[in-house]
Amino acid sequence: MSTQGRCGCSRCTIRGFMGPAVITTLGVLFLLSELRHGFFSIGNTYPILFIVIGAILLGSAVAPMEGHIETPSAPIAPGPQPNYPNPSAGYGQGQ
Repeated sequence: MSTQGRCGCSRCTIRGFMGPAVITTLGVLFLLSELRHGFFSIGNTYPILFIVIGAILLGSAVAPMEGHIETPSAPIAPGPQPNYPNPSAGYGQGQ
């Protein structure tokens, strides 16, 4: 477990709304489809889902990152590290 807390910056907070917003939008679209057949069928209203996703992505793109906590991508394994040749040493250049 990490002792580092979750990021509380505006950008990460807005991105956290993606899942609930998509589920809620799908629920409302299916409800409209069941209540009002015809124009409100899911075949006519699915672009609203793309608009919601785009609005959240746009909001997270323009939000400030003040206080952002960067999480490491992968832990570094302890032990000896491989010894790769130095590319600036001039190997393979006819010397």
